[in-house]
Amino acid sequence: MRMPFSAGDTVARIACALLLGASLVGCSAVKLAYNNLPEFSYWWLDGYVDFNGAQTPRVKDQLAQLLERHRRNEMPKVLALVENAERLAVGDVTPAQVCAASDALRDSLLATAVDASVPGAELALGLGDAQLKQIEAKLAKNNAEYASDWLDRSIERQHRKRYDTFLERSEDFYGTLDDAQRKLLRQMADRSIFDPRRVDAERRQRQREGLALLRRFANSGARPAEVQAAWVGYAQRIAEPPASAWRDHQRAVLQESCNNIAQLHNATRPAQREQAVRRLQAYAQDIRDLIAAH
Repeated sequence: MRMPFSAGDTVARIACALLLGASLVGCSAVKLAYNNLPEFSYWWLDGYVDFNGAQTPRVKDQLAQLLERHRRNEMPKVLALVENAERLAVGDVTPAQVCAASDALRDSLLATAVDASVPGAELALGLGDAQLKQIEAKLAKNNAEYASDWLDRSIERQHRKRYDTFLERSEDFYGTLDDAQRKLLRQMADRSIFDPRRVDAERRQRQREGLALLRRFANSGARPAEVQAAWVGYAQRIAEPPASAWRDHQRAVLQESCNNIAQLHNATRPAQREQAVRRLQAYAQDIRDLIAAH
């Protein structure tokens, strides 16, 4: 079982996070959101880096090229995953089937991260001191927001937040859940092994490692291939952490998530599964349109 690719919590997102998350955004907006990713990604990244006038056109061009490669190379893989999910949704599913889909999607995400390491290396080599400070300040702000969202809450309020998230996502997919299904979700949230403090400690460690890489290469004159290799290694360590207590915890959380998804799906009624199939069919058609567009 592969580890979750959690670049969204690391400096590695500077290269490609908006693209990585594009595959499964909301159904009716997927094409609009995907096609606007280069511009949206630029402004999101600019909030971290504060690009200068020379960097701006280059970064925008690289984001557009990255999106086109993702459309060509990764979107067909995502389509296959959605079509398989559509076939499975009419019946019961197993945790192993859920985890297999999760692993395949994360392989695709990692492939995009590796692809983004080429423009990412170029960007890293050109960062100035002020931009490094901007990145550090942005990460500190993100950490404060995470603390407010999770660490400053009581255990009960953490469970409530997870339950609310589970409920929103589930009802967006299946429609309104009945009382028994909501009770099941609440039990999942209450017994979850998810530990926000462990997550916070790990994400801060990854941030420190990412910042150290940026400082090492910024204006260093290093060969781009050396920088690229360092960032690919960084992304791979996030996707597949070395043996550690953190990796064990991540594996346990992933297995718990697969179990929960399967258990909830198997508790749904035929009408709810039909709605899920319709949602997946709409996802699939939007993805086909995106693939055919270019």
